[in-house]
Amino acid sequence: MKIHSCETHINRALDEFVAKEETFPSMETITDGEKLSTTCGYCEAPPVYLVTNI
Repeated sequence: MKIHSCETHINRALDEFVAKEETFPSMETITDGEKLSTTCGYCEAPPVYLVTNI
């Protein structure tokens, strides 16, 4: 599971991840090169974090 999140929605992304996966996620900062056309999973803002277990 991967969730792209902006600064505003990071707490929501972490809560959703833990609820669905029942494990703690890895939270990585997205670099400028990775931003491309991806948006936050909850709004249209550019993502700042990638929440994942991969």
